[in-house]
Amino acid sequence: MGCSGCSTGRGSGTPGGCKNNGSCGTGGCNKLNVFDWLSNMQLPSGQEPFPYVEIRFKNSRKEFYKNEAKLQLNVGEMVAVEASPGHDIGSVSITGELVRLQMRKKKFDPARDEVKKIYRKANNNDVDKWKAAMAQEKTTMYKARVIATALGLKMKLSDVEFQGDKTKAIFYYTADDRVDFRELIKRLAEEFRIRVEMRQIGARQEASRLGGIGSCGRELCCSTWLTDFRTVSTSAAKYQQLSLNPQKLAGQCGKLKCCLNYELDSYMDALKDFPDTKLRLETNRGYALHQKTDIFRRVIWYSLPDERDTFIPLSVEKVKEFQELNKQGIKADIMPVKQAVLPEEKKPDYENVVGQDSLTRFDKDKSKRNNNKNWKNKKKKGNTPQGNSQQTGGQKPQQQKPPQQRRENRPPRPNPPQRDQNKPK
Repeated sequence: MGCSGCSTGRGSGTPGGCKNNGSCGTGGCNKLNVFDWLSNMQLPSGQEPFPYVEIRFKNSRKEFYKNEAKLQLNVGEMVAVEASPGHDIGSVSITGELVRLQMRKKKFDPARDEVKKIYRKANNNDVDKWKAAMAQEKTTMYKARVIATALGLKMKLSDVEFQGDKTKAIFYYTADDRVDFRELIKRLAEEFRIRVEMRQIGARQEASRLGGIGSCGRELCCSTWLTDFRTVSTSAAKYQQLSLNPQKLAGQCGKLKCCLNYELDSYMDALKDFPDTKLRLETNRGYALHQKTDIFRRVIWYSLPDERDTFIPLSVEKVKEFQELNKQGIKADIMPVKQAVLPEEKKPDYENVVGQDSLTRFDKDKSKRNNNKNWKNKKKKGNTPQGNSQQTGGQKPQQQKPPQQRRENRPPRPNPPQRDQNKPK
């Protein structure tokens, strides 16, 4: 996200890193990037190209415009488009037949909704004026926050977007209640000499515009590919057996993470044939209470009243069997299944073939190395001259004992048999 198309700074629309003009499909150059998989396909003979184009502005704001002049536009080019009032500068995100699919996905009808037109390709003067307007966005936002605080308004200004002709600015803010910002608009118009538009957004839209890194280590889904913000409830976390910890379940926007809905359908399908865990199991040792569930391994843990710290794993089939016995008035014998429910995991035989688990497999033995050093030091002390003894108070250096001769401990070798000299060799 360090190129000119990200939220940290907009330039000519050409990314500074990959030099691919923003047309790659990795999604790392722009927010809500779209890969045009129809760009290499030619239209049938006689068919005119689709007259509408999708234009990207600051952060995740995109709008559809009509190409009435039939300009030859490519992805990443800067264009001057119609605005109210004046004109705005944006970059082309997608063209051609893919725009038709995007309009159908976003339920945008040109016959019903107002469609503005593209004036021309942006020239150098347009781009220079646009860059000068962008340079004032940060300072304008800080000054606007000071003015809003002085007026005592309970609102948070999160972003400011200047129009390309430097005549209008959109102030994005979030607020819990309705805010009367009529006085604020007057103060901002007098301070910056521009037309002011206040636009309220939600907490998730704010995170989408500003971007960031999630707890998973990747960019936020709402700023890269997610466009529809569905409601997320705590029941999604309960079905997935997650702890209801607000710090872990909340995203950067302060709401529940959107990714809680990604795998919810898989958990719901797996839980269809699970027994009701709210029912207690009547056993020969008392009532067993449910503690936790492993959905995909199909194991349910229960605990007995006399051993609360001991969890007894039971398979889903066993729990159903015990519940049927309880309905007939029979107490279940839970002790025989305490040992064997979880299958033993077989470790692969190639886990430690080359000793990759040992971090010290290339280190030398320190004990042998230290013994060699001690022996060398002792040998040096034994060879010191006698003159050194006078300097140390007349004490004679201790004579080092010679190394133990192992040959003396060995039994003597037998003499070889003497050969008879009279015999010929």
